Amino acid sequence: MKTREDYKSLSMDELNERLTERVEELENLRLQQATHQISNPLRIRFVRRDIARLKTLIHQQATSQKES
Repeated sequence: MKTREDYKSLSMDELNERLTERVEELENLRLQQATHQISNPLRIRFVRRDIARLKTLIHQQATSQKES
């Protein structure tokens, strides 16, 4: 799990790439959960929070670019 400070230095392209990776990871974790193969169920929560964190930073950067 990365913190907001770790993501702040990334560009929009890198943020979008990380977001795509996290969404794919969440899909895999949900599949594992459905088949009862998941080793750490709390990982789903952490990935969801990372996705929210990334979406927030993408939105903030997009709105700051609009205003400039």
